[in-house]
Amino acid sequence: MTEFELIARYFSRPCPDDAVILAGGDDCAALRVPAGEALLVSTDVLVSDRHFPAATAPFDVGYKALAVNLSDLAAMGGTPLGVTLGLALPSVEPAWLHDFAKGFYTLAAKHQVCLVGGDTVKSPVLSLSITILGSALPAKMLKRSGAAVGDLIAVTGTVGDAGFGLRAVLSPSTIPAALRQHEINYLQERLNRPTPRVAWGQKLAQFAHAALDVSDGLLQDLTHILSASNVGADLILNDVPLSSAAQAWIAAEPSSALRPLSAGDDYELLFTLREEDWARIDFQATVIGRITAESGLRVRDAAGNIVPMPVAGFDHFAARAEL
Repeated sequence: MTEFELIARYFSRPCPDDAVILAGGDDCAALRVPAGEALLVSTDVLVSDRHFPAATAPFDVGYKALAVNLSDLAAMGGTPLGVTLGLALPSVEPAWLHDFAKGFYTLAAKHQVCLVGGDTVKSPVLSLSITILGSALPAKMLKRSGAAVGDLIAVTGTVGDAGFGLRAVLSPSTIPAALRQHEINYLQERLNRPTPRVAWGQKLAQFAHAALDVSDGLLQDLTHILSASNVGADLILNDVPLSSAAQAWIAAEPSSALRPLSAGDDYELLFTLREEDWARIDFQATVIGRITAESGLRVRDAAGNIVPMPVAGFDHFAARAEL
């Protein structure tokens, strides 16, 4: 199968999106940006056995590849316009490509975003490069630098699930015996098929001060907001939202209680807002702390005591970075 046959078979589909003027077949795609809005662009590279275990089902690889980029767009409060896909393959495997494309297009259909271009190459390592293109009103665009002293700090959904899910995949012998199969399945589902909070990000853009998505770990990502905004924060450990499956794991293995603070890949939205705007939240979110004038990040227990934090987040170039 040639490169162009591969593209035609797996990655050429009609694109009814009104934002797309040209998609595929020309040297560039052409997109229509709504009047008065800014173009948003984000690129993510995913490498086998670095960002996802090599044995991950191809449907899930395709799904997650798009999900992580949509999540970046969600963190800015943007609307998807189109997406490009760069695919580096060790070999052409029709069954793998069929399922990968199915996963990719399943999520694309949910968010009405079209694949408008990309490239395919032969490579010794399976890797993907996704670029999402979106738009937002400049005055409403969410950034990391808007947090203000007194703001509430909140996060959507639950955190830590993907970290436990990854451990279940990589070290199944360490799964606590008390965990039930449906709990293990849930954690792995959260790892392999994260939910990009695009609609929630668009709502937050109307009143939130700062936001980003939790990709490298809750604490590490919160420090990005604090640094960009020149503020500090107090975070309440007991208020961090955990799924029942994550709680079951921690109950069976108390030493893992801090893992949800450093595990990445949850792709929930972490944001700050005025206390009086909290009533405007009509989706699943939890207040976990407050922005302070005092610099630095302090994690406190229910009694207000500072909890030592020996854990960090994901770092691509750390000597022993985790998947």
